[in-house]
Amino acid sequence: MGVSAVIVEDSRLARNELKELLKSHTEVEVLGEAENVDKGFDLIQNTQPDILFLDINMPEKDGFELLEMLDEVPITIFTTAFDEYAIKSFEYNALDYLLKPINQKRFDQALEKAKAKLEDKQESDAAKRLTSSSQIFIKDGEKCWLVRIGEISHFEIVGNYSRVFFADEKPMLYKSLNQIEEKLPEEYFFRANRQQIVNTNYISEVVPWFNGKLKLTMKNGDEVEVSRRQSYLFKDKMSF
Repeated sequence: MGVSAVIVEDSRLARNELKELLKSHTEVEVLGEAENVDKGFDLIQNTQPDILFLDINMPEKDGFELLEMLDEVPITIFTTAFDEYAIKSFEYNALDYLLKPINQKRFDQALEKAKAKLEDKQESDAAKRLTSSSQIFIKDGEKCWLVRIGEISHFEIVGNYSRVFFADEKPMLYKSLNQIEEKLPEEYFFRANRQQIVNTNYISEVVPWFNGKLKLTMKNGDEVEVSRRQSYLFKDKMSF
């Protein structure tokens, strides 16, 4: 299986070290490297790599900020010299960490784990995306999540932020609902009203409401009122 990768790391020595570690993995093609977050963002947008090797502690912006900038996050392996970052727990779909200096055995383990995740993602895509396998990164306070789009039940506006509902979590994402809607797969997600977008796979009940509106009950018990205009569109979408 051919695998593409990019490296975002401020140290030239560390970038060279990663490329040296990759020499025994001829199936991995390094599409490019960047020494800071802004250049890394442009590189990722232009190349769409399968795997991202990402330093956390970089000048001006850190690795977490880069992931927040991306609409879809590649499978990511963090590289860091600081233990404090290694113990920062991801609440959901944990990513892998490599502590510098990186030894070949530990690197190989992390890469095999990433390739296994990539195979799962490709199989999901090949199955006509029955569940959306794209991932987004969310950082709310000290907590971080890497969430598959298909595992999100709904979004709602909270000021300049959007609240994201998945599992038992509801962190805030610093993106507008309109920005989010543009990127969501239409086959799963529906704009119920100005404030909320729902994943139709997570609707447990639909009932008629006032003035031609509909009320949706989500699987987590939350209720969402569909505007009158959107109710007509929802009925058409769901073939009611």
